This record gives sequence, C-alpha cells and structure tokens, in this order.
Amino acid sequence: MTHTYNGMSVHELPPLTWQKSRRSNPSGNCVEMAQLPDGAGVAIRNSRDPDGPALIYTTDEIAAFILGARDGDFDHLIG
Repeated sequence: MTHTYNGMSVHELPPLTWQKSRRSNPSGNCVEMAQLPDGAGVAIRNSRDPDGPALIYTTDEIAAFILGARDGDFDHLIG
C-alpha cells in the first residue's frame, strides 16, 4: 500500500470495504469508514462524495473517538 495521509484521494487507496452507520438518513448525509489493510488504521470519507478525499486515522485515534462518543463526550455537538 502507498503512504497514506489525510486528504488523499480515495482512488489512491487499495480497494476497501466501506461501511456507513445504520443511523444514516435516506439522503446519504453520513460518513463511511473502512479499515485499511493489515490494521494500518481507518479511512473516513463523505458518503455524498465517495470519490473525494479520505481522512486517515490510526486505530488508537479511532478507538479514542468511538469510546469518547460512547461516553457522551461529543453529545453537545448534536444540539
């Protein structure tokens, strides 16, 4: 796999299995996530722009975010 970086084109990544939240609304306003090969991290893209840029995070960064969201750390961001 090529060197990954935030904002890289999705087309520069190897084929990935993208997953969207079950809470995504019918108009597709959501993000999609995919595990990078060999556990190298996670890619995130805008579901409305699947050919656009991807943000790349380490597994530890994603774990901190998911666990924080589960604990309610970001509830204030959704009104």
